[in-house]
Amino acid sequence: MKKSEILTLYQYNTWANARILNVASNVTPEQFLAPAPFSHSGLRGTLVHTLFAEWIWRQRWEGHSPTEWLTPEDFPTFDSLRSRWITEEKALTAFVENINEPDLDSTIRYSRMGDEPRKNKLWHLMVHLVNHGTQHRSEAAAMLTEFGYSPGDIDFIIYLREIQ
Repeated sequence: MKKSEILTLYQYNTWANARILNVASNVTPEQFLAPAPFSHSGLRGTLVHTLFAEWIWRQRWEGHSPTEWLTPEDFPTFDSLRSRWITEEKALTAFVENINEPDLDSTIRYSRMGDEPRKNKLWHLMVHLVNHGTQHRSEAAAMLTEFGYSPGDIDFIIYLREIQ
């Protein structure tokens, strides 16, 4: 995979996250905290899980294997979540901008929360992260739409059309 392709995917990831977060800033505190029948419960749980994935994968790519989770309780308000997301987005963007093509083909060794050691090509993990975010952004979009705050289309092709 080329660095330019990874950069495009991560620019899309940032754009799609921003669409979700910008719309989510309109929900009431009760809506933010409300449970829902999704894999990580409500909006807060889904967004925290998405943020956690971005944080932990970047940590692994940088040679760390964290053993603690980010939890919904760590973020009692939407503003607390968004603040942490901005910090992580900057770190993730810096990581992506500073890799080179040979790095993308390197093997990353990591542990999954104390589980057995694993290894994958960096570019495989990076594509996984964007794909994983797509699933959970879609869940968040469904919840937001139900609250009356649709984020609109968040497809990759829509992003590409907007930047052309």
